[in-house]
Amino acid sequence: MIGLTLSRYLAARFAKTILAIFATMFCLMFVVYFVELLRRAGDIPQAGADTVALMTILRVPATAESILPFAVLFGAMATFVDLTRKLELIVARASGVSVWQFLFPPAFVALAIGVLSVTLYNPLSAVMKQRSDQMELDLFGVQGSVRVDHSKWLRLTGVDGTSILHATSYQAGGARLTGVSVNVYSRDGVFLERVEAARARLLAGVFVLEEARVNAPGEESRAVGSYLLATDLTPEQLASATTPPQGAPFWDLLELGEKTADAGLDPTGYILQFQTLLARPLLLVAMVLVAASFSLRFFRMGGIARTVSGGVVAGFVLYIVTKLFSDLGGAGVISPLVAAWSPALVGSMLGAVSLLYSEDG
Repeated sequence: MIGLTLSRYLAARFAKTILAIFATMFCLMFVVYFVELLRRAGDIPQAGADTVALMTILRVPATAESILPFAVLFGAMATFVDLTRKLELIVARASGVSVWQFLFPPAFVALAIGVLSVTLYNPLSAVMKQRSDQMELDLFGVQGSVRVDHSKWLRLTGVDGTSILHATSYQAGGARLTGVSVNVYSRDGVFLERVEAARARLLAGVFVLEEARVNAPGEESRAVGSYLLATDLTPEQLASATTPPQGAPFWDLLELGEKTADAGLDPTGYILQFQTLLARPLLLVAMVLVAASFSLRFFRMGGIARTVSGGVVAGFVLYIVTKLFSDLGGAGVISPLVAAWSPALVGSMLGAVSLLYSEDG
């Protein structure tokens, strides 16, 4: 078995390299977001540099979460190459330590980072992102980037029938909607009328559409001060329905999924996000195995750039496959369980097979 001292040494080297790469990427993302928000806040007097910096600090952690697999991949490759070039791993292997023994500390560190990122980092970054979105809404009057569609579709049921509601934006967890349009149907599914309103508020058992205009088949369009739309949707269910899965904390995903299902909406996104976060520790371990399969050779005759480039390409392919399966799962083509766990499982097995072939013949 590998000694405790060597295990600690490898784990420390691996963890320091990952944290350094992640911190570097984090700082680069901070600069990009800070400059973008400064540009947008140029014509707003109350948006000082300190306010913009606070918004950026609150936003970046949630965005940086997506680069964690790359930080593990690059950190593992940098550590393995450095240890090999300094002959440290060569000496360790000559003393009888197998590749699987000195891979255990890095894999354990990746697993620990994955668990901590899911249980601690993700909930904290989600709360910070929600706070940043609220500050941006108060400051600019627009939620998030203007280049992203922040509209919401809702299927409502009530005593009068079914309605399909679309809102261009929402505030206060969905309790206040703007740019509202509603198609109203009877209990038999017959289209009754279309209602367009500037704003809508959810009260107990009813949506109040303000500054509304009603268009019914065979009738002239008429304007009304307010339009009451019966619904069984509760404020809690609406708040969960207007919280995107990627912006919800890990510990709240299952509850939000249940509330979304109770509201008659599709909870697939929340289930997929929950399973994706559960699979993240295994995905990080897969990144370590992929990095090891390309970085453990002795580069005495050169070729380090070509080999490392192959590892980077393999890591990116694994990440793209992960996103592809995520899109398929979100569209309902495959189950969320398969979409979330397949890339991590396949990546781990391919990395292990590659190491078995190169190390054990």
